[in-house]
Amino acid sequence: MKRLSDIKFSTLDLVPVRENGSAAQSLHNSLDLAQHVEKLGYNRFWVAEHHNMDGIASSATSVLLGYLAGGTSTIRVGSGGVMLPNHAPLVIAEQFGTLESLYPGRIDLGLGRAPGSDQMTARALRRERSGSADDFPEDVAELMRYLGPRTPDQRIIAMPGTGTNVPIWLLGSSLFSAQLAGERGLPYAFASHFAPRFMHEAIRVYRNHFKPSAVLDKPYVMLGVPLVAADTDEQANYLATSVYQRILALMRGQSLVQRPPVKTMDGLWLPHEKEAVGDFLGLAMVGSPQKIRAKLEVLIEQTQADELIFTCDLYEHADRVHSYELLAQVMKG
Repeated sequence: MKRLSDIKFSTLDLVPVRENGSAAQSLHNSLDLAQHVEKLGYNRFWVAEHHNMDGIASSATSVLLGYLAGGTSTIRVGSGGVMLPNHAPLVIAEQFGTLESLYPGRIDLGLGRAPGSDQMTARALRRERSGSADDFPEDVAELMRYLGPRTPDQRIIAMPGTGTNVPIWLLGSSLFSAQLAGERGLPYAFASHFAPRFMHEAIRVYRNHFKPSAVLDKPYVMLGVPLVAADTDEQANYLATSVYQRILALMRGQSLVQRPPVKTMDGLWLPHEKEAVGDFLGLAMVGSPQKIRAKLEVLIEQTQADELIFTCDLYEHADRVHSYELLAQVMKG
């Protein structure tokens, strides 16, 4: 049985944009956070591809990864994830092959099969490309060929890219990617930070379908976990209202810019909305270090996960940094 101190821990940054803030400020904060968590012993720092969302500044994912890798020295940096239906596999192979060539041994390529946006935005991104999620398994195979060793009959190569063998992860919030990751022998990251409902079933499907590969000899599971750590439970509950407001805005189709915390959410949400936000954040770790440690120990006991990747979207950057500091103390025991 795994103990908390056996588990690797990582950061997923959604590069949040504050109310009255700017994208530039958010991008600089992202690098500052990466530098902090690197010193704290975090394993990897991932950013996610989202489009047409005014509160998330990580849309040009590979460009941002170059900035983050250039400003750090040891932590792995990667995509959590690149939404593959938006891109030709060759383009992603060249982008991540370039990153791996510049920062060898530090780049991860996490892939999702959703567009990460609405249909109108998806069409603006792709134009003539079909970009169907149904193409995902073939797109993943094509991408792996570009990043693998060059074969004698290969007519199209990724340069840089060929032979770099950038580690590929499959990400998902449903069972499709769990099964595909297992069959391909790839590491699997489940999006339990926003879709915890299918977590246990997805882990089971992945492990049951797993076939050893040149990449992995046994399954490797990483789980997304929302985080709001503070010195006291009361302070954490207060800071978490910024997160609640953001999820509520997402459900209502409103602006996703970060809003400051409030003393109470009463009057801001309806009963069914409160329940929906609670379901969305079902795995959230909100509280003091002692409370979070107890909840994480239960999570590890139930899932036997190999790694946890935490996302922490607080209004004040200093509160976010402190939250990750407290978590590092918890994870190290």
